[in-house]
Amino acid sequence: MPPTPHSSPPPKRPNLARWLITAVMAALVAGMYGLYTGTIHIPEAYNPWAPLNVTAPPSLLTGYKLQRTRSDPTACMAALAQTGLQYEALPDRVTGPGCGFTHAVLLRQANVRLGSAISLSCPMALSLAMWERHALQPAALARFGEPVVALQHLGSYACRNINTGEGATSNAGTRSRHSTADALDIAGFTLTSGRRITLLKNWHREGDTSPPDAAALLLTDAQQGACRFFNGVLSPDYNAAHRDHFHLETGGYSMCR
Repeated sequence: MPPTPHSSPPPKRPNLARWLITAVMAALVAGMYGLYTGTIHIPEAYNPWAPLNVTAPPSLLTGYKLQRTRSDPTACMAALAQTGLQYEALPDRVTGPGCGFTHAVLLRQANVRLGSAISLSCPMALSLAMWERHALQPAALARFGEPVVALQHLGSYACRNINTGEGATSNAGTRSRHSTADALDIAGFTLTSGRRITLLKNWHREGDTSPPDAAALLLTDAQQGACRFFNGVLSPDYNAAHRDHFHLETGGYSMCR
């Protein structure tokens, strides 16, 4: 019998999936580099490397930009200067174990009136300005057709431990965010018409039989909006110690309760 001819192996086919993945990754890297270097221009709102614009309507990247800005003292102070807040820089200080602040300001006037000046870290003051502009005022206009003109607060900086309820504090060493000027307690708001809305009187509590009115809805809007601009938000639903105020803070764990 004649010898069987040797058959050569079939030619290898290109791995289409691998080629597509490689092409997509290369395009992404090139695009990211172009955005970073500025050779590719996209609108500021969609550019993750663009500085935080405190006056721009919030976008999907606002939270990321705010967090990045708060973590950089120089960028934070630059952004704070664009907010319209009236403040003066405070010298860094230590007032006790775990107490004190750096890169803080004495806030004398927000875009709304304050009952008294408050000491806040730059991240906290920046978040307050963003919340007031992009959450509180739109909620007031939607619910009452008029803006908020004043905030009633219960203080900011205080060297103390966490309040666990009914006036009790946590064990030694567990400092409140108030101890670093990273927290503010807000008790209520005043509208242009002079109407006062307070957490103690107007918050819609569990067990209330009547549906929430416009004042209660405004407070709920304010609380939900605060969760977008602060790391931690505690409402009267949290515990008895917060029955009359919002606790707002930056840094620490993420909370929205």
